[in-house]
Amino acid sequence: MEVAYIQTPIGIAELKGDENGLASVSVLDINKPIGTIPDVLKSAAKQFQEYFEGTRTEFDLKLNPEGTDFQKKVWEALQEIPFGKTISYLDLSKQLGDVKAIRAVASANGKNPLWIVVPCHRVIGTNGDLTGYAGGLHRKKWLLEHESPVKQTALF
Repeated sequence: MEVAYIQTPIGIAELKGDENGLASVSVLDINKPIGTIPDVLKSAAKQFQEYFEGTRTEFDLKLNPEGTDFQKKVWEALQEIPFGKTISYLDLSKQLGDVKAIRAVASANGKNPLWIVVPCHRVIGTNGDLTGYAGGLHRKKWLLEHESPVKQTALF
């Protein structure tokens, strides 16, 4: 498994993958030397740069996350949420065919190993509240604002 570190506006991202695809992306709360990017991760690093520059709204990468069949089903559904849109955990559960599975869906969402590429940050509470995010709520807020079609300027 190859590893690369890239600088993003919300922290250092750690990318892991090999010839079978991108296995995980996470954000670190510590500084890491950036170093060289392995060939198998260059496309992912470039696409992340484009995403943060605002020129990419979809990722085109071979993915290879580890998870249960149910988790993979949830992660596939997350990839259907359009850039700049959000969905509630309840609506995601309905979309997957079982409203009673809301807690299992939320758990699978929280175990998503592919930060941003599989956009778990686009899932919010039924009442519109920002709810848990493995990278921290401040990052979830930043990502949703970054993707928002309406750019709000600071008032003060």
